Amino acid sequence: MSGKNINLTLKIWRQNSPEDRGRWEIFQAKDISTEASFLEMLDIVNEQLALAGKEPVAFDHDCREGICGTCGCAVNGRPHGPDRETTLCQLHMRRFQEGDTLVIEPYRARAFPVIKDLVVDRSAFDGVIQAGGFVSVNTGQAQDANNLPVPRDDAERAMDAAACIGCGACVAACPNAAAMLFVSAKVSHLAVLPQGRTEAARRALSMVAQMDAAGFGNCTNHKECEVECPKGISISNIARLNREFIKAGLASKE
Repeated sequence: MSGKNINLTLKIWRQNSPEDRGRWEIFQAKDISTEASFLEMLDIVNEQLALAGKEPVAFDHDCREGICGTCGCAVNGRPHGPDRETTLCQLHMRRFQEGDTLVIEPYRARAFPVIKDLVVDRSAFDGVIQAGGFVSVNTGQAQDANNLPVPRDDAERAMDAAACIGCGACVAACPNAAAMLFVSAKVSHLAVLPQGRTEAARRALSMVAQMDAAGFGNCTNHKECEVECPKGISISNIARLNREFIKAGLASKE
């Protein structure tokens, strides 16, 4: 890789299992290319640890292309690091300066128990999706594309909400560890489309109930979730979720 090299101090959270209390450990990352990504930097550190006969740092990753959101952890208190609308795997070391200290820790939320080191269990999100993140369709031959026209503004709003990758940054950023931005995005991208209206009431009630059962906190409109979301999901979706939830609650009492 081209570019200059820098030396960093890493303060990384180590935790052997969900039952372990965990601890901070200090590492020296030396001669790290500024062209390296953050995860490549962790790879280099882990290679050095392995060569020294020490336990590498466990961290989550998959696509490394800013698509899946698997790589999420907090850097100096910010989910996915200091750059706006950027996943951790797309954060590059040129963002940091020679001699910087980076505090790297897993997402902190009761609903996201730590599995090991920087890896957390985000299966609580899967439970929310299973509770209502679907639509009923008739099987068989596909319908014509223009069979059910969708206004462009509605289609754009649905696509904006559907951009959510379920990384959990919104939960980690929220002082209440709320999942409202995630849930509202999943509700919104179906609620604004005619195909999603059949289960609209059931979806809102079921997904919110599952969100509460999973142990996520309540939304108090701090807006950190919107700031830290790598896909720029708007909190206007939370307002839509609230409307859908209230309508569904009133309808269920009729």
